[in-house]
Amino acid sequence: MHLTVQPLALSLVHTFTIARGSASVARTAIFRLQHGALVGLGETAPSARYDESVESVSAFFAAHPPRGDDPYALEALLEGIPPAARCGLDLALHDLIGKDVDRPLWRLLGLDPSKTPVTSFTIGIDTVETMLAKIDEVRDHPILKVKLGTPNDLELLAAIRERYAGTIRIDANEAWTPERAVEILRELERFDIEFCEQPIPAGKPERLRWIRERVKIPIVSDEDSVTASDLPALRGCVDGINVKLVKCGGIRAALAMIHTARALGLNVMLGCMVESAILATAAAHLSPLVDWADLDGPFLTKDDPFAGITYERGKIVLPEGAGLGVRERSRSAA
Repeated sequence: MHLTVQPLALSLVHTFTIARGSASVARTAIFRLQHGALVGLGETAPSARYDESVESVSAFFAAHPPRGDDPYALEALLEGIPPAARCGLDLALHDLIGKDVDRPLWRLLGLDPSKTPVTSFTIGIDTVETMLAKIDEVRDHPILKVKLGTPNDLELLAAIRERYAGTIRIDANEAWTPERAVEILRELERFDIEFCEQPIPAGKPERLRWIRERVKIPIVSDEDSVTASDLPALRGCVDGINVKLVKCGGIRAALAMIHTARALGLNVMLGCMVESAILATAAAHLSPLVDWADLDGPFLTKDDPFAGITYERGKIVLPEGAGLGVRERSRSAA
């Protein structure tokens, strides 16, 4: 097998801001894994939050090309690789295997494509006026996820709820203290919030439990739930977890997280970074297994060079093509 890893810069429709920072361009790494006449596509979107980058992923595979020549030897090929790097190779291997047997990944996993959830659409932090303008652009979308972590969070949610009647989720990206989280979540209860994602910095599950015991809005972990091994400590502390392929290391690791969460009685959301259709489509193949989806990467980018996942009023539609079912757009179609 021959692997190439190339950087991809994705311009965004709007500058995307969360509590940790802003970006107008998303940087990912595209994997092409050739085996005979077949090429498997993969992608990773490393985050500095987890001490990884496009450069670190490229450097890893420059020094450690895939071991062996059997794409079905997944455990041996993926062992010992850092999560973001492992994600890209894992996706390319699953795409290659699906193309080899001419079946879509969801079918290889035995899943029902009609049971996909509706994804949320994320509204990044901005001025109240700009965020309301963004909401006006997607008013018909049934679920919004609103990024919080500013001094005017209450004013913002009040203004949004006056204008938007659909489901609202919120995500503070570790921005609050436990005391502030309880204070603001109690105030937000009147706005019918579906759940709050990662209100405080990761690393202290007992503080999430303390918040959960004092508010009515369900709590979902993200930065606290990176891999399956993190989940036992979260039992009783949160209502659900956010699974992201880049955080945990790909499809196999995501399946381990989903099944572990179910064993612990936790709800599951599939999330994404800002990424192309390759990563979003790969996660979408697992979506019949979960309660919630936040797979909106293709909504947030301009000129995505790949096509795969589609949506019907926000409901995820899985591709029928072999493997991930992702294709490269022609230059004229991009």
